[in-house]
Amino acid sequence: MRSDLTSRRAALALAAGLAVAAAMPALAQDDPKKIRIGVIGAGNIGGTIGTLWVKDGHEVMFASRHPEQLAAMVSELGPKAKAGTPDEAIKFGDAVFIAVPYKAYPDLAKEIGPALNGKVVLDAGNATQKRDGALYDEVQASGIGATSAKYFPGAKLVRAFNAANYKVFAKEGADGGKGRAGGRMAIPIAGDDPEALKVAEGLVRDAGFDPVVVGPLKEADKFAMGSQGFGHDVTASEMRQKLGLAQ
Repeated sequence: MRSDLTSRRAALALAAGLAVAAAMPALAQDDPKKIRIGVIGAGNIGGTIGTLWVKDGHEVMFASRHPEQLAAMVSELGPKAKAGTPDEAIKFGDAVFIAVPYKAYPDLAKEIGPALNGKVVLDAGNATQKRDGALYDEVQASGIGATSAKYFPGAKLVRAFNAANYKVFAKEGADGGKGRAGGRMAIPIAGDDPEALKVAEGLVRDAGFDPVVVGPLKEADKFAMGSQGFGHDVTASEMRQKLGLAQ
């Protein structure tokens, strides 16, 4: 009798455990794809896009050589926002977002390039003639994607969030496409690594936009500053049309 009772209790306990286990994935689905992101550069672009990711539920470390200067910003954003050095942000992040002036790339590559090996890296930098000089000339000769890849050769690089002004990103990302006929603002992206492109697509959506995969990294020229794909606040369908991509 005692053996039967013990067996019945064991069966009930097992059933209860299975029920709890079955419920756990459903709970996990409340936050299924949130990752840690290291943001190198907490200025206009880095601060804007990083803030959108924090508000979506990602943990974000904003990097500066003087992280104490970011204390007020991360405090305002809450517990999912942190401040650190570039090295700390790279170690922290499952993905890294580079949002610094393009003229900084050669020095940045020496400082953190090796640490980015194998990392998914979203690259938002633009080269301008007045500011970047010889580096601008290099971009004109080789292309923006190839030039970024030269400085961060070990990274799984994706060009993203470079084709519009940060003020547009701040407005449209916060709005999430509400009131826009046809959907959210399109963000063109380009990269050679399929896994990195998938991560970038997800992060673009989480920031409140629709990703448009333009092609491999060399195709980033199609939405570089001064190109036909630059500066458009349009939907994904409209962006594909402008760039001659299949709908």
